[in-house]
Amino acid sequence: MKRRNFLKNTATATTLPIMLGGLPLHALNRNPLVDILYKNAMMTDRVLVLVQLNGGNDGLNTVIPRDEYGNLSLVRPQVLLPESSILPLTNETGLHPALTGMKQLYDTNKLSVLQNVGYDSPNFSHFRSTDIWLTASPSDQVYDTGWLGRYMDMDHPNYPVNYPSDDFPDPLAITIGSIVSNTCQGIGGNFGMAIRSLDEFNQLQTGGTGGTPNTRYGFELDFIRQSMLQTNQYLGSIQQAANSGNNLSSLYPQSGNNLANQLKIVAQLISGGLRTPIYIVNIGGFDTHAQQVDMNDHLAGRHAELMFDLNEAITAFQDDIELMGLQDRILGMTFSEFGRRIRGNDSFGTDHGAAAPMMLFGSQVNGQIIGQNPIIDPSVDETASIPADIDFRSVYGSVLMDWFCVDENDIRTLLYSDFQRINILPPDLSCDSATGVQDILNPDLLGQNYPNPFQSSTRIPFSSEGGDLRIDIFNTTGVMIKTLTNQFFAPGEYQITFDADGLAAGVYYYRLRHNNSYATRNMLLK
Repeated sequence: MKRRNFLKNTATATTLPIMLGGLPLHALNRNPLVDILYKNAMMTDRVLVLVQLNGGNDGLNTVIPRDEYGNLSLVRPQVLLPESSILPLTNETGLHPALTGMKQLYDTNKLSVLQNVGYDSPNFSHFRSTDIWLTASPSDQVYDTGWLGRYMDMDHPNYPVNYPSDDFPDPLAITIGSIVSNTCQGIGGNFGMAIRSLDEFNQLQTGGTGGTPNTRYGFELDFIRQSMLQTNQYLGSIQQAANSGNNLSSLYPQSGNNLANQLKIVAQLISGGLRTPIYIVNIGGFDTHAQQVDMNDHLAGRHAELMFDLNEAITAFQDDIELMGLQDRILGMTFSEFGRRIRGNDSFGTDHGAAAPMMLFGSQVNGQIIGQNPIIDPSVDETASIPADIDFRSVYGSVLMDWFCVDENDIRTLLYSDFQRINILPPDLSCDSATGVQDILNPDLLGQNYPNPFQSSTRIPFSSEGGDLRIDIFNTTGVMIKTLTNQFFAPGEYQITFDADGLAAGVYYYRLRHNNSYATRNMLLK
């Protein structure tokens, strides 16, 4: 069976949270891709920690384009932060003032920022967009498998029988918190199970031991019993790691920060010797339609509180693993289902948008800003968002390729045929010597359209270095309107006409992708 045919329906997962340190914890199922990750994690001892920002984080108030501050003051005065409060990363870019610890990580080359990450034709439903980010599906397709669980479990048809094993004694992935992540959902279903307490788990595990009928119900009951047994066995290794591990950082807050509590458990389990390569934590509350900022003080409000908690949690976690001497093994990555709109609303908040920044943290990242600052046009209407420049699947693929040593061809099948490798890690840390994208932004390839503003058509100048080249047109909600060209171009200078017949007046974006580079500009249709 071909891999593309694996993207079919899968059984619905049954999960029950195991309690650890007052929080539920879930052991997720295993599949061939995660086997690869597990084996490579054992060889390299590498761990990936995913930090999910639930609700749609406002990227423009998290990573602020300082060079666009004047235009920002025109389009989002309701929520804009004081210019003097922004923490500078470069002359052009800064961080929310609550992210003091993360600025220190950037200053010490432990934080990378990827600008304008998302996908074409975004969906603004929380449920659907979250599903897209967890499964890495195209926006017009629905997958029932997560991006870490894509392959059919062809080599382990009897799983969870005989698992854990000597080769795989610990869970392949752990979600900490009450929200079960589908990131590691395999084609055969989520074989993990969970309970709300150890007492409840023991009752369920011993609640039935008789034979099962030779029916679909019997098969499912037998599967559940096997999963319970597997989870019970994994629980022993988890408890052993929890008992052996210790947190060393004094930066963890005493109370009130659930994300910090989750990351504290992650650090404790890793220090206790648990060989789980994937951890998933989350923080909610980012759906800031109202009171994102305090109307009288934009440095206060819901988003500032979230930024404070995020900063406190990640800073304490990084300090903890450094004190343990584990910092070179661990890579962290934040993501959210979408960003927010460019304009603020009358409730001192922001509405659902498109692209937003992602952040990767750890001692092994390149410590840079990847991509260009968002382009802010004061003419945009109230529905305008930041369009995606970097496809999130290329970020995922780059992590898999350089952190877990997954083959590039597998990534193109698994995630995204147009995958562009991004050098998130220094070349000496990647799994091979292949050349990645040192700086995928190359504005010299794309000129400003003329005339601009225009009424019916305009010419777009561009350059080719030789190779496949694509130019797409987007509206301000991130929906692709048209592909102007997608073909091979010999080295040279070119121009192409964009005919805007039938389009409403307003701001539009045109984006060039060429080899491993991109460039984006905006234009105004009168």
